[in-house]
Amino acid sequence: MQYLVFRLYGPMASWGEAAVGGDRPSGLTPSRSAVLGLLGAALGIKRDDISRLDALRTAVGIAVKAYSCGSLMRDYHTAQVPSQDKKRIFYSRKDELSVEKEKLNTVLSSRDYRSDGYWVVAVWQLQQESEFTLEVLKAALTKPMFTPYLGRKACPLAVPVTPQLVEAELKEALDTSFPPILFSHEQDRRWLGLGNTVTYLWQGTADDLGEYEGVQSSQVWDEPISREPWQFSARQVHQLTLVEE
Repeated sequence: MQYLVFRLYGPMASWGEAAVGGDRPSGLTPSRSAVLGLLGAALGIKRDDISRLDALRTAVGIAVKAYSCGSLMRDYHTAQVPSQDKKRIFYSRKDELSVEKEKLNTVLSSRDYRSDGYWVVAVWQLQQESEFTLEVLKAALTKPMFTPYLGRKACPLAVPVTPQLVEAELKEALDTSFPPILFSHEQDRRWLGLGNTVTYLWQGTADDLGEYEGVQSSQVWDEPISREPWQFSARQVHQLTLVEE
């Protein structure tokens, strides 16, 4: 089977999870919605282009290999927002801050990031007739239309994603090697603090990665179903942790 494989690394990443109140947690690995958002940015799909975003969502499957989930970094965040005004609609952040100072309120929250995480992503086609072929996605990642980032705009990529088309089984595709970030892979391992333990996460069936014991299956809420009200649905994810030689 053919896969499009690329890597994600940056000093900070934030893979959004369900948020309650002022806390904004981050997952340990790229969520499906985050990868779809990155692909959409590379393709130049605007956020209000609902039909193309939905076409991209239904066109591809996603799997992730986590070499390192990075260390937790928590940001104490403050933001000013205006009091509710039924007579006025705020169309931009500039509009919100243009009200009188006495009508601005300070909201406190915490935002979590993953520092120095390193992940490999594999994408495959679910619909053969889709406009979003793997060749199209590879070209977009090589020369993106909009700036891709790792979950939040404050989290830029630190190295090229280096997309590759490979013909292989899923595990072999996720095990694809990439050029070193520094001068050698050994230096990368020391610098990123990589051990021999890696974690695979994939959609599909539990045996798509191969016949391994210890596969765990769970539901995660990262399937975007509507961009406007930020609605997500659950999907099943399979996970396996292995020790590499």
